Amino acid sequence: MTDKKSSLSDVRERIDSIDQQIQQLISERAGWAQEVARVKGEGLSAIDYYRPEREAHVLRMVVDRNNGPLSDVEMVRLFREIMSSCLAQEDPLKVGFLGPEGTFSEQAVRKHFGHAAYGLPLGSIEEVFQEVAAGHADFGVVPVENSGQGMIQVTLDMFLTSDATICGEVELRVHQCLHSLQGKLEGIKRVYAHAQSLQQCKTWLRVNLPGVECVAVSSNAEAARLARHADDVAAIAGETAGRVYGLKTVAQAIEDRADNTTRFLVIGRSLFPPSGNDRTSLLITVNDKPGALFHVLKPFAAHDISLNRIESRPAHSGKWQYAFFIDVSGHINDEPMQAALKEMGEAAAQVRVLGSYPVALP
Repeated sequence: MTDKKSSLSDVRERIDSIDQQIQQLISERAGWAQEVARVKGEGLSAIDYYRPEREAHVLRMVVDRNNGPLSDVEMVRLFREIMSSCLAQEDPLKVGFLGPEGTFSEQAVRKHFGHAAYGLPLGSIEEVFQEVAAGHADFGVVPVENSGQGMIQVTLDMFLTSDATICGEVELRVHQCLHSLQGKLEGIKRVYAHAQSLQQCKTWLRVNLPGVECVAVSSNAEAARLARHADDVAAIAGETAGRVYGLKTVAQAIEDRADNTTRFLVIGRSLFPPSGNDRTSLLITVNDKPGALFHVLKPFAAHDISLNRIESRPAHSGKWQYAFFIDVSGHINDEPMQAALKEMGEAAAQVRVLGSYPVALP
């Protein structure tokens, strides 16, 4: 840091010198990324170089080293963009998400993969799964849970029929805004939004727009697209969507919960090695016998494995049959995890590992 005698020109000269060093080091890092590609061999695509467990390890070290003044979130974002650009030198990753442009799902893509990845906007969550399975997208990002509204059932149901593997998770702080062409509350007769967003803002809507028709659409970005065609229509969406579709912001932070956060899953086609701080998602069906679920869960406690989440959904195996989605701490390759799964024995009719992946970073 400078002392009180430093002039403004001295400070700017020092900043310019640091910028030059930063640029040189980034270029050097990009060169070494090219060396990784050379070592691995020709003819490979970006997905062959992408290692989520390695990225998570690098970013955790960034957080551990950070002493400010920038926050951990900002430092992680900066390093994520550097890694994203280095990876995309030859062939950027293709990542599917619920479109159109401007959705919170797209924001989650950028937070996890950086802006050098190629975003592929799709029409539905189902289509994201399909494009990943077909190999048209390297990865997909789908919402799975909101801190206020709970699990997103369509995403869970897709795992009942899809072979997709969970490769990562993203937590995105969600700020909802009301946008319109006119930029004012007066005259609004209809509000478009995704069903989840309408629920997240229902108190604000009841107080500020009583009696106004609320219409659920496929995404908040689609709501913004529709709102640009009529003066008496508004959309609930993020700031990005409002900007993309040329709307004016009527009100900001209209979500009912101050901690409104959505968790997204990164889906792919491969299981990756441990990163050192991982979560495992399992899909388990139990035999119809007394205490079956208890005997499924008991081995996790016996091996000191934390149970993070459990959710049931109707299974496709028959009427009144249920599948359990279970999140636990640790990686499937860990010895305690392997022992716990083995001890489930006959209590579990089927156990499918949906994925083991790094815990979400700031």
